[in-house]
Amino acid sequence: MSSTTTPRLRPALVDLGPVAQLRAGRLGRRLPQLFLGLALYGASLAMMVRGALGLAPWDVLHSGFILHVPMTIGQAVVLFSFLVLLLWIPLREKPGIGTVANALMVGVAADATLAVLAEPDSLGLRVALMLGGIVLNGLATALYIGSQFGRGPRDGLMTGLARRTGWSLRLVRTGLEVTVVVIGLLLGGALGVGTVLYALAIGPLAQHMLPWCTVDVSAPRGDQG
Repeated sequence: MSSTTTPRLRPALVDLGPVAQLRAGRLGRRLPQLFLGLALYGASLAMMVRGALGLAPWDVLHSGFILHVPMTIGQAVVLFSFLVLLLWIPLREKPGIGTVANALMVGVAADATLAVLAEPDSLGLRVALMLGGIVLNGLATALYIGSQFGRGPRDGLMTGLARRTGWSLRLVRTGLEVTVVVIGLLLGGALGVGTVLYALAIGPLAQHMLPWCTVDVSAPRGDQG
């Protein structure tokens, strides 16, 4: 006597507006996951800062910017998040609850972690911080995206440009990251081996972890706003 097992479908990411995000339910799971993901994202940024072996592409820009203004790197992250959100307007991207939370929380969490995390003297510990920061960033990305509360400001800029231009996400992402790295370098930002490793690893890491973290929700009919 034979039996067949129906394969379990993985939850899909859905594109919901702010109201629909709340009506989708499972808030007891999704809200804590969102805030945990954003807190860990900021902590991962701080780990790479203390590793001092290169930052993620956007953080190369942030680190260069703060050399010229009286601002912490976390404050720069918040500032640039809202500047990027202004670019959503002509792209007609709709921010979600997670978009605004991302813009506010990541920089605050980064500064809070930097306040308690010292830069180690040992190269081995710095390498560990850099690698740990990259892996943690991948997990944090999967957590906040998987909570189904919308894209972060920089992710939304990427998807909006891809939709409006017809270019691939990979091409748009590469173009954006090269641009911000070049501007960051001109400002004196921190480029290093960590920047290259991050660029190579973050996509595969987040993609691998996302199925674990994606919360299954159903879009409420007739309400995508």
